[in-house]
Amino acid sequence: MRNLLETSFRTALEATDPARRVAAEAGRLDPPPTAVLAVGKAAGPMLAGLERAGLRLPGFGVTRYGHGVPLEHYELLEAGHPVPDDASVRAAERALELARSLDPDDHLLVLVSGGGSALWCAPWGLELEELQRLNRALLASGATIAEINAVRKHLSRIKGGRLAQATRSRVTAWLVSDVPGDDVSTIASGPTAPDPTTFADALAVLERYRIEAPAARAHLERGAAGELLETPKPGDPLFARVTNRILLANADLLRAVADFWTGEGWRVHVLSDRFEGEARELARFHAALVGSARAHGFPDRPPFVLASGGEASVTVRGTGRGGRNQAFLAWLAHFLGPEGAWALAADSDGIDGNSNAAGAVLRPDTLARAAELDLDLRAHLSRDDSHGFFDALGDLVVTGPTHNNLNDLRVLVVGA
Repeated sequence: MRNLLETSFRTALEATDPARRVAAEAGRLDPPPTAVLAVGKAAGPMLAGLERAGLRLPGFGVTRYGHGVPLEHYELLEAGHPVPDDASVRAAERALELARSLDPDDHLLVLVSGGGSALWCAPWGLELEELQRLNRALLASGATIAEINAVRKHLSRIKGGRLAQATRSRVTAWLVSDVPGDDVSTIASGPTAPDPTTFADALAVLERYRIEAPAARAHLERGAAGELLETPKPGDPLFARVTNRILLANADLLRAVADFWTGEGWRVHVLSDRFEGEARELARFHAALVGSARAHGFPDRPPFVLASGGEASVTVRGTGRGGRNQAFLAWLAHFLGPEGAWALAADSDGIDGNSNAAGAVLRPDTLARAAELDLDLRAHLSRDDSHGFFDALGDLVVTGPTHNNLNDLRVLVVGA
């Protein structure tokens, strides 16, 4: 069963290859683009797709360190993620420079994927060092990606529609979505999208999660007082020359995994591509579904497969390693108890939190095997060390960079 779970994950990733999708769509661009910018963990394959289609344009891409792919024509830079660094700043400044150089008759193609918030970093109102500290605090706070990006957009000269604002050209953005609901203003902090959030919203996020960031707060307070120019909003005339299109999303990943399991003869229930919230509570919900199915046949009588997507969060209070998917599985093991289940949870980019794993596999005998090794699940959960727990069991899923980013995939096999 473990082999089936991991094969379903890898098959779904192959079916949602960004290079293949970009190559298939590139010839339909009208008018043809005259320049290109790419940002995110899928920047490499998206540019490779342009090369397959025969498009060799002025421009470049930036991706996370270690996520590069061989390209014949395009330059692919690497920068810091999830915390921006000096290379992120240089990449953003260069992207803005190219955008500003274009004329109204030009057509800029922007290839956007998750990770772009860190990889394009043009600090506004604070120095990079404080922005780095703020990013770390936000990522550990349990805030949703939309809340985090509301803050990022108001501390940047490229996010929140400001890249589109910086150019006079026509803009087409193709997006590989890594956010629940596929909100184009949230993916990579929406460099080409209207921003519905405000300086006041960003301040409220810092208050909600009790994050101290003096320079950021001072800047956001000036903006909330009307002393700074807001991000361009929905209805701004500039977006008449901008097209934002979702090219791939978590729903595509879920369809692919459902097709795989259906082909293996299983009934499949796809729950949602939009789950958010704490990994602990998401695990509680999935465990309740399994328990209900086993006891009463709701939502179905076993055997069947449950699949879900979206993005959980973890409010980090310990010093261990892990990520939201490994945390989900550790809590799922806790809530299911000794009976357990087969399950996989993994991040489609191949990197779950601060670990080197994409995720992990849960087995029906996970708790029994943990007891044999003197592994205390609750102790690991208390110090946010789900990675250490699954690593000791040999149940990590390690893929390396997948060059994609379609959010999380969870698959539970509810046996007879």
